[in-house]
Amino acid sequence: MFKFLKKEKEHWLGSPVKGKTVLLQEVKDPTFSEEMLGKGIGVIPSDNGIYAPADGEITMVFDTLHAVSMMTEYGTEILIHVGLDTVEMKGEGFVGHVKAGDKVKKGNLLLNVDINKVRERGYDPITLMVICNTGDYALVEGISKQNVLAGDDVLFIQEK
Repeated sequence: MFKFLKKEKEHWLGSPVKGKTVLLQEVKDPTFSEEMLGKGIGVIPSDNGIYAPADGEITMVFDTLHAVSMMTEYGTEILIHVGLDTVEMKGEGFVGHVKAGDKVKKGNLLLNVDINKVRERGYDPITLMVICNTGDYALVEGISKQNVLAGDDVLFIQEK
């Protein structure tokens, strides 16, 4: 009856890129695999577009365009990090489509990355989606080893 008063306690985040999902523990970088920044999911990309996984606001776009952070409408702090050590590319092969303060809807284009250029330069193009405020949630769990399209549900979040 009073649905508008009911606060959702569970959320799904969409994949930021088309590709194959992997658990963070499988990522070849201890910062991510040991969940130092939080729990999340990795996607081995098969496309160049990086998209918003939920509705929210962009909180930061790194100068090198290899990473974007956002806050969802319900308070989840998300870091989308494209590739391992791609900060060393200093923005080469990356094109930004958003800036801090932009409001986005799930599926809006955030970045384009030339994943072939990333590979040619010797970097792993895996795209990571990490929940930086993991401690605020009862459960953060990803779906692994699935081929997904950008926007497909890949990360489940349950509030405390």
